[in-house]
Parts: sequence; C-alpha cells; structure tokens
Amino acid sequence: MRLAAVDMGSNSTRLLIADLDEHGHLTELVRRATVTRLGTGVDRTGRLDPAAIDRVTAELGVIRGLLDEHRVERAVGVLTSAVRDAENGAEFTATVRDEFGIDAQTIPGEREAALTFRGATGGRPHEERPVAVVDIGGGSTEFIVGHDGAAEFSVSTQAGVVRQSERHVRNDPPQHDELVAIAEDARGIYDAAIPADVRASVGTVIAVAGTATTCAAILQELEPYDPEKVHGSRLSLADVEGLTARLAQMTEDERREVKGLHPDRAVTIVPGCVLLSVALRTFGVDECEVSEHDILRGAIAAAATGDF
Repeated sequence: MRLAAVDMGSNSTRLLIADLDEHGHLTELVRRATVTRLGTGVDRTGRLDPAAIDRVTAELGVIRGLLDEHRVERAVGVLTSAVRDAENGAEFTATVRDEFGIDAQTIPGEREAALTFRGATGGRPHEERPVAVVDIGGGSTEFIVGHDGAAEFSVSTQAGVVRQSERHVRNDPPQHDELVAIAEDARGIYDAAIPADVRASVGTVIAVAGTATTCAAILQELEPYDPEKVHGSRLSLADVEGLTARLAQMTEDERREVKGLHPDRAVTIVPGCVLLSVALRTFGVDECEVSEHDILRGAIAAAATGDF
C-alpha cells in the first residue's frame, strides 16, 4: 500500500510518501520539507495571513504533483497549532481537502502528540524507564511520555519557534535579554504543563522535528542534509547551548551561510535552540536522541490501520 502524509505546521510544510507492507513495515520513498511559515502573525492577529496561505498552497501544488507521479493511493494531512488557533483555520483546511485532494484534518494537540509518539517510537526495543518525545514546532511544543509504544501522558503547549520569536525577538542578532525572555517564558509554560512526577520518571528523551534535526546537521556540518546521519544521533545539552551562543552572535544573513543550516531556518533556529535546551532541563537530562521518525510516520501508520 502506497500512502502519503502531509504536515502543514506553523513553520514548515512536510511530505512523506511511503510503502507499507502487510506486516506494517514502512519504506520511505519521498521526504520533503519546505519552510512556509503558516503561523506568521497568528499569535498576534488570531488569523492566518494571506501571504502565508499563498506560500503553503504553492507548496501543496508541488506536493500534489509528487502524489500523482508516485501514484499514491491515499494522502492524509494534519494541520496543527497555527490552524487550530486561527479564526479562518477551518476555511483553509477545507481548501486543502477540496483543491488538493488531501484528506486533511485540523487535529487537537492531544491527537498531534499521539501521532508523533506513534511515529517516533514504533519498533523501538523495551526500555526500563519511560521515554519522552519532544516535538518543537512553530506554534507549539508537544510532550509525550510513554512506555513500549504506548503514550501515557501528553500535552500540547503554547511555545514554538515562530510564536516565541514574535513575542520576544526585536533585534538581529537577538539580544541576550531577548533569549532570556524566551527561556523564562518556555520554562514557565513547560513546568506548568508537565507534572513533576512525570518529568522525574523519564529516562530517555527523543527530539523530533526541525530544530533538533537542524542542530544535528550543523554539528555534523552536513551539506547536503543526510537524514541517515541525523537519525539516531545524539545532542548533548552542552551542544545545544553551545549552538545557541554561537548562532546568536550572528545576523540572519550570516546564519544563512552556516554549513548544515538550511537558509530558511536561519530566522527561527536560535529560538529553537533555546526551547530545546529548556526542554532538556525540564526533564533533568543532559542529552537527547534525534529522530527523523515523527508525526508523518504516525499519520501514515494511522491511515493504514483505519485510525485516520
């Protein structure tokens, strides 16, 4: 069965096309990610910006061509924080379904978390202590804690690279007090959302999505990007905080030249590093595992079993 999943997030639009066999084994055929910043301005205005909608629909036109070229049997789509928060979100979701033939759903944060956990932990061996999956997006951060593939706790928080950047960053390069404000904002949000006993129970943290994978790519100086080298790599807290200090000294134009950093992520990578370091400290760990397996895999698995 050939399936596809499209994730229209607050910062990027991503595609995964994969074959799924009768045993549930997934073989990736196409993976694509484009920074489209759908969440631009939503925290301030409560609406999706027309220019942001145009960026995403242009990308969906490319994606529709790929779906046809690869003869995808079914394509599902998830719309997350930006669309959940926007007054015109339902209208945009209908556009995705009607104009591009993608079975798109605006999903609540809890569903986003469950699909992410399913994608990130599928096939992992047994671990003695619970695993936490951290998904830092453009408008929200999802935390999912569970054991042996089953999520036992999940929460979606209002902290993301686009949202916190718009709230706190006014200078280029960002000033020290602006980064402190992001960290304090995120720390308060994360601590309030995750009970102390849940935080203390976690043995392993898996970080998915663009901030974590980009940090891994920068540290390995990957050009071009190589998902096989990123997946399963480890990021220490010291690595992340070192990247924060290094990248925060640069202007956006200078960051665009950093090896391993896609130019489109130059705007949000510093807030992303701050959020990731706060997340690691929230669980009291000094490193995380980076995973390419995320909500896209979870959505495909759900579509295959009739759960989408």
